[in-house]
Amino acid sequence: MNVSAVLRVAPLARLPLAIGTIAFAFLGLFLLYPLWGVLSASILTPDGTAFTLDNYAKVLSRSFYRASVANTLTIGLLATLTTTLIAVPLAFAIARLEIPGKVLLIAMATLPLVLPSFVGAYALVLLLGRSGIVTQFLNAWGIPFGSIYGTLGIVTVYTLTLFPYVLLPTVTGLKAVDVSVEEAAQNLGSSPARTFRTITLPIVIPSVLSGALLVFIETLENFGVPAVLAEDKPILAVEAYKLFIGETATNPSAAAVLGVLLILSTVTVLIIQRRYLAGRRFATGARLAPPLTRVGLGWRVAATGYCWAIVLLALVPFFAIVVLSFMEFRGPVLQSAFSLSNYAELFATAGGPLANTLLFATLAACIAALIGVPIGWVLARTRSGWTSLLEIVATMPFAVAGTVLAIGLVIAFNAGALVLTGGWLIMVLAYCVRKLPFTVRSSSAILHQIDPALEEASISLGVSPLRTFLGLIVPLMLGGIVSGMVLTWVTVASELSSTVVLYSGPWRTLTIVMFQALEGTGAGMAVAAASVLIAITLIPVVTAYRLLRRYEFSML
Repeated sequence: MNVSAVLRVAPLARLPLAIGTIAFAFLGLFLLYPLWGVLSASILTPDGTAFTLDNYAKVLSRSFYRASVANTLTIGLLATLTTTLIAVPLAFAIARLEIPGKVLLIAMATLPLVLPSFVGAYALVLLLGRSGIVTQFLNAWGIPFGSIYGTLGIVTVYTLTLFPYVLLPTVTGLKAVDVSVEEAAQNLGSSPARTFRTITLPIVIPSVLSGALLVFIETLENFGVPAVLAEDKPILAVEAYKLFIGETATNPSAAAVLGVLLILSTVTVLIIQRRYLAGRRFATGARLAPPLTRVGLGWRVAATGYCWAIVLLALVPFFAIVVLSFMEFRGPVLQSAFSLSNYAELFATAGGPLANTLLFATLAACIAALIGVPIGWVLARTRSGWTSLLEIVATMPFAVAGTVLAIGLVIAFNAGALVLTGGWLIMVLAYCVRKLPFTVRSSSAILHQIDPALEEASISLGVSPLRTFLGLIVPLMLGGIVSGMVLTWVTVASELSSTVVLYSGPWRTLTIVMFQALEGTGAGMAVAAASVLIAITLIPVVTAYRLLRRYEFSML
């Protein structure tokens, strides 16, 4: 290699190192350090001076907390199972059958991902709670209906709101199966059903498992759904919050123990999935996607009905929330009269929380993009030991419950040189850390479609690596960047698990308004806040889609 080539390579190597240094500093300070605080609190004496396992012994010796572990894992497994059983047939019908309105169907099927599960849980209470609309209707007709609270209600909400996590990757996996593999099986006498069961399904198992893993992790860390529906059933995320709020010692050992148990549960599932996939080969060398499967009219009608029934059923709670927000409430009791009083009360008292929600979501999305996009570029373009470590650390927030991270941030920044508790910055930092994997993943994914030769050509012409990245690569990555930012924005807007631990009086958000209204008698304000939350999470999705469409047309 000549001298000029060496000089060109040197700055190109320095940029990833600089980005990696900043990324490690940020994640080390606001992710690893708080998590170390949680772990330390769980294994130290109350004065924080000596190692002990008494904290674990005290917590796990109580049947109540052992039940919280069992309930959390049971609900997570049930929700993952039901979600998978619903989503896989739905994915097959969308990917392989001729379904009318397929484009609209897929668009509507993705909506539950951007609609708050917390809102879905509350809608279920309004419909099927002890005084719910459907419950009263059934009772009036002499049809007994039990309580929706507890495991049944929680699993139902998770299933209806999280099935797109399994649906979307499975559709992609089914479309990527080599048609020759299925044709070979059928030429050997295998029926279509047996071919799907023994050939197609095993090939798409990685796609199914990746979605199922996200469902399971979401059920473990979710705070809002069990806070609404669990009642007296102990759930890890909720009990960790209650213990942390109730502990007066400087070392919140009991809450830290539950937080560590949450992390261990998630990490265990991640390891099991990795070991399963590592020991099997699923690649088929696909060259031609399979055509649509021809079925009889009866099967096609049944498949169409199934698809639309699942998708519409998943959206019923959110439609119900919007309709009920225009009805009158007297305390928690619904009246059959049109009214705008719910919104009048909301905007009269919750203007600050609405502004906070918009501000925090925007700041978190921008900061996460500012940090996550360069990390995604480094992970896609540089292969070494330190980038592998960076990838692990950058995706670690997926495995950390919001409640646990928030507790860790309070432990880390409640005293000392850097005090953040009580302000808005600690909330935004928590959101950025928790949602950073969205931006990192979406950015690195789009970079795999951009030829590295473009960067090399730019640098060889004398353009610095930083200017090449900002002026050439970032515009080409715009679709991935915007999708990551939108996903960050909408999930932050509906975030409750970390917010409920970190917020202080002036920094309430709409989810806190809902949470406090549900604890009291403000059902009308709660449904109005939920409707506003649905609207503000849909607006950026539609806006981003329109902007990206215009950008794509302008590039033609």
